[in-house]
Amino acid sequence: MTYEEIKEMIQETGLSFAYHHFAEGESPHPPFVIFLSPGEDTFGADNLMYHSFKQLDVELYTNEKSPEAEQRVEEVLTQHSIYYTKTENYIESEKLYEVLYEMEV
Repeated sequence: MTYEEIKEMIQETGLSFAYHHFAEGESPHPPFVIFLSPGEDTFGADNLMYHSFKQLDVELYTNEKSPEAEQRVEEVLTQHSIYYTKTENYIESEKLYEVLYEMEV
């Protein structure tokens, strides 16, 4: 998937979003989504790369546990036939819950 395709997919959640981070002071009220591509996995042989898989992290931030917001993100990922793993964390310094979806696209 290209950056534009990923951006369009994230837009389908209906939530505010940004790539990597919002500019300081411009962060919207939760829930919101951050997405980023922290790397790539490649498949190759004989010094040739045959295929590249972009790592994609989609981070959902909420003030409190929000199954509804999680469902919105998960429905979009499912509609695009994307396999993901999901973890959850509370960020004490930000007073926000983070639900992290990790995948390759």
